[in-house]
Amino acid sequence: MTQSTLSEVKDAVTARATLLVIGVLALQLLFIASYVGALHDPRLKDVPFGVVGPQAAAEQAVARLDGLPGSPLDPRPVSDEATARKKIMNRDIDGALVVEPSGHTDVLLVASGGGRTLAAALETLATTVEKSQGRTVRTVDVVPVSSRDFNGLSSFYLVIGWCVGGYLCASILAISTGARPADPTRAAIRLGTMALVSIVGGLGGAVIVGPVLGALPGSVVALWWLGALITFAVGAATLALQGLFGVIGIGLAILLVVILGNPSAGGAFPLPMLPPFWQAIGPALPPGAGTSSARSIAYFGRNDMTASLLVLSGWALAGTVITLLAAALRQRRADRPDLPGTVTEDAAARTSGV
Repeated sequence: MTQSTLSEVKDAVTARATLLVIGVLALQLLFIASYVGALHDPRLKDVPFGVVGPQAAAEQAVARLDGLPGSPLDPRPVSDEATARKKIMNRDIDGALVVEPSGHTDVLLVASGGGRTLAAALETLATTVEKSQGRTVRTVDVVPVSSRDFNGLSSFYLVIGWCVGGYLCASILAISTGARPADPTRAAIRLGTMALVSIVGGLGGAVIVGPVLGALPGSVVALWWLGALITFAVGAATLALQGLFGVIGIGLAILLVVILGNPSAGGAFPLPMLPPFWQAIGPALPPGAGTSSARSIAYFGRNDMTASLLVLSGWALAGTVITLLAAALRQRRADRPDLPGTVTEDAAARTSGV
């Protein structure tokens, strides 16, 4: 290799390293902006909320709650208390006020299993509103959080652990054997490895939070397969991003899962307490869809899981298809030097590991 070639290689490596450092700095600043932006000022906003009582009293209460500054609640009349409890269990509403015109105390129904912070915020708001009317409120927790699940955060931490396992496993495969698999066969091997890791990791997480620590109630088997789906969805998505963008794909996976996904997952503060942007993206990303599903399994009788499972399945399917297609295109470019692409890199990848 000539001196000029060595110099060119050195310049290329230096430029690449510089771009990677800039990318890391950007991720660092985005991390700070996303977490602080999403979580620094939690407040109720259009929380689905039921009102039970005689028609006249219920209509007055709905109008009063609907007119609160900042629109913290989205109140709607509910026929009776049993229906309100059922709607809370089905996750159609997050709380309800049962108006008792004959007395001076109304009943507030909440579900701390969906997030103790949200339940506490609803209690504070209801107490303030009732006090302004010369009334008091008695709180009933319809879906209480487990005594070993502090602030209802165990579901969130469990899902974050599964997500971390997904993108770390995919990243390790890239670092150890090359960011882009050389052909569809090797891409399939990576996906198969990811599936095995997901099954084992899903079971391990479900056993730890269930039988070992007693942090979450609910079916261990249901949590197991949810964990396997979450881990594989994140891992497959990371493999797809690596197949398209090389090592930069790892950074993009971190951007999607950690920087955007975690603060919008509804963990520390449930979705109704987050700013509009984070409320909008949270359910579409694996941490948000996973956290909602885990809470449904643990506390809500597996209700309201369809949309979240479809989101996770979509990530898994898209990641799988894109990973295989990217590998097939890479093999085609390696086999056809006349096609656009870096031939030397493709040929080298074909002789590497999986």
